[in-house]
Amino acid sequence: MSGLDLPSNRTKVVNQGGFFGKAQEYIFKQFGIAPLLLSQLRQTQPSLIHAHFGVCGALALPLSQSLKRPLLVTFHGFDACMTDDYAKKDSLSTRLYLQRREALKQTTHTFIAVSEFIKAKLVAQHFPEEKIKVHYIGVDTQRFKPNDSVKRQRIVLFVGRLTEKKGCEYLIRAMAKVQVKSPGTQLVVIGDGPLRPQLETLADNVLKDHQFLGIQSPDQVKEWMNKAYIMAAPSITTKTGDSEGLPMVILEAQAMGLPVVSTFHAGIPEAVIHQETGYLTQEKDWQSLADYILQLLTHSHQWQKMSHLGQQRIRQHFNLQKQIATLENIYASVARSDTSASCTF
Repeated sequence: MSGLDLPSNRTKVVNQGGFFGKAQEYIFKQFGIAPLLLSQLRQTQPSLIHAHFGVCGALALPLSQSLKRPLLVTFHGFDACMTDDYAKKDSLSTRLYLQRREALKQTTHTFIAVSEFIKAKLVAQHFPEEKIKVHYIGVDTQRFKPNDSVKRQRIVLFVGRLTEKKGCEYLIRAMAKVQVKSPGTQLVVIGDGPLRPQLETLADNVLKDHQFLGIQSPDQVKEWMNKAYIMAAPSITTKTGDSEGLPMVILEAQAMGLPVVSTFHAGIPEAVIHQETGYLTQEKDWQSLADYILQLLTHSHQWQKMSHLGQQRIRQHFNLQKQIATLENIYASVARSDTSASCTF
């Protein structure tokens, strides 16, 4: 994948490569000093700064102070859920986040949480509730919509990075039960990650029909969503506190008319309404996960109902154009702010 398509004339970076670039990145992170970047941003004359992920918000604080521009910070998931003990050990960036967290609470104009779950996590950490807005990330419902001419196949689809919090191990165990009762059902796993070797070994040992496809392009993922029968997303909370915010793949799958079987985890219940637009289980409950998959495989009327209601919910609450308009209104409100608080690092 080539990454984000960004206009080169409006893309400024601290680390431009090589030893010098790495040194500049370290100085910026540790001390908040980046003269060239600051000069470039002054020429751009931004109205505000929007940092994605809480850790990056802490890194952006010196820029906000130097430019005297209000700061917005979006928390997506792990940044709001990680334990302090983990943050102390993980990286320089997470350690700096801990050091600057109180300043971040005091000086940031607006915090954006991608789900009510993430907002609750921030409030529990004493982030000022009056500064927090919940704003769902939107889905392009014109692009993500089913092609009814494509016939659905008995495929249970998993899309995600193969890490602990995605819970793929429990899906594989569930599929072993599913394939006993529904032999023609295949598991297709899209994604890569550190757990891939052991997950493939587990699947080889307990499943009769499965594919691990690795990383696929967005268009290829969309095609699989169109021909699969069920999307499974059995996310769990890890020992370090790592959790989802609200996985985009769940929103995209529902927009594609694909019923979702997932877990009562993080913001997922805000997108998947249990027994209406999909099924949710407790984390790690692979037995119930299997039962719900079999329920959808054997009751076509239930599948049709959930497919329809899932699409409807995404169009009503997660439509990209509506969410962009809402975010622009937040920007306009913040940009009208007359002051940007300052702080010392």
